[in-house]
Amino acid sequence: QVQVMESGGGSVQAGGSLRLSCVASPVIDSCMGWFRQAPGKEREGIAAIYAGGFRTLYATSVKGRFTITQDNGKNTVFLQMDNLKPEDTAMYYCAAGTLQTCNFWSSSGPERGTRFSTWGQGTQVTVSS
Repeated sequence: QVQVMESGGGSVQAGGSLRLSCVASPVIDSCMGWFRQAPGKEREGIAAIYAGGFRTLYATSVKGRFTITQDNGKNTVFLQMDNLKPEDTAMYYCAAGTLQTCNFWSSSGPERGTRFSTWGQGTQVTVSS
């Protein structure tokens, strides 16, 4: 079973950038996703990528600002976050799923992650105004 571990969180000012990394072991799964959860709010799916990187999916809230990519050689999925806003403050999680997981997201929109089977511990992102 795939295991994942996130890194790269931190504190930035509004308008700044961060790049999160998710290392998958032993290899990247068929569908990799990034989620976030702010205090008192539900978990939100923000980006997903099919294995091989041929297709990416984004939530409306981050589209045009965040970019998900993967490096198969390093078994790593990245989330480049640009033009960060205070409302992006949250714990960010990486998750792994099957091809059907991404297909469901593609047809039904971002979900809370119930179809993703493996989760990391999370990395905190704080954006100050």
